[in-house]
Amino acid sequence: MTLNNHKLNPQEVKSFLSRGFNRRDLAKIATMVTAGTTLPFFNESAMAQLSRVEAPPDAVLINANENPLGPCESARQAVHNIVNNGGRYMYGETDKVVKLISEQDQVKPTYIRIYPGSSAPLHQSVLAFSSPTKPFVMADPGYEAGGRAADFIGAKTIRVPLKKDYSHDVQAMLKAGGPNAGLFYICNPNNPTGTLTPKADIAWLVANKPKGSVVVVDEAYTHISEAEFCSDMVAKDQDVVLLRTFSKIYGMAGLRAGAVIARPDLIDKIGGWSAGMLPITGMAAASASLAEKNLVPERRKLIGQVRMDTLGFLDKHKFSYVPSVSNCFMVDVKQPGNNIVNALRKEKIYIGRVWPAWPTHVRVTVGTSEEMKKFQTAFLKVMA
Repeated sequence: MTLNNHKLNPQEVKSFLSRGFNRRDLAKIATMVTAGTTLPFFNESAMAQLSRVEAPPDAVLINANENPLGPCESARQAVHNIVNNGGRYMYGETDKVVKLISEQDQVKPTYIRIYPGSSAPLHQSVLAFSSPTKPFVMADPGYEAGGRAADFIGAKTIRVPLKKDYSHDVQAMLKAGGPNAGLFYICNPNNPTGTLTPKADIAWLVANKPKGSVVVVDEAYTHISEAEFCSDMVAKDQDVVLLRTFSKIYGMAGLRAGAVIARPDLIDKIGGWSAGMLPITGMAAASASLAEKNLVPERRKLIGQVRMDTLGFLDKHKFSYVPSVSNCFMVDVKQPGNNIVNALRKEKIYIGRVWPAWPTHVRVTVGTSEEMKKFQTAFLKVMA
């Protein structure tokens, strides 16, 4: 049996079987890896399907947590400059991204692996560390991609409600996962709520989790919040995997660039589930973005101001919402959320989806100031 063009030796088969997989599971996983991105959960676009809409050209799209600012000017120029070399692999472009992340996060280059976005390594982390006997533990509501991967391989997904302050309830997650938990997933700030979990809580979970399990911290939105990164935990060789993406504050959702930051042995376990070349356009844009020293604080301020203006509007009209520090927020519309989602579409305003755990809440992405003004006008109309 082969996985990713690698023939499993008897010891590897024994390792899979010890994690609760049977030989039928292995055959299914082998098929999955061979099929790669054609599978329903295995890439960024799979989750994007939940936000995919057929909208008119003049619609306001604030449904997918995209950054309407797009790539910065230097990133755009870098893409323009490199596109003529599209016939070459140019591995050195990926090396440049690794070097910049290594310098900025103060971790060794061997602790970094670059990916086309961060959803693929999230899925692959579930494959590497969860199994039918090692559950996947996440917040509820939370980003669903990891749970879909767990479902596919027969691993149990345990969803733990957020605390009253909307942070991850790490003690409840630890208890719910039990002694055999495989992976604890923390998106910080959380998607869809846009709320933070204190770094001290994450550190507590890392210190108290079962031996052999890992804590995956999805830092897709951390730049926007001004929260602390967890790079120091990785530098200390703890059982932590960090996910990064250039899709959010850097405005590169369509250019595809992301990274895993973790101990080399953890990176190898995740990386064994995929292989392939990275797009040189995405790599060039990522390097250019990382080199812009003022880009993150400037965009954080801009996104924060539009977010606060919109939340101020909700306060003024006495709408209930979850306080957010990210580029999305949730509003309690006091009725089935899809009623409002569909009503807003008739006004050419496309907002995010509804989570089963909070059926009366809708998620709204922070767009441009002009887009959010249009949202406010339409929202008043449909809520009247």
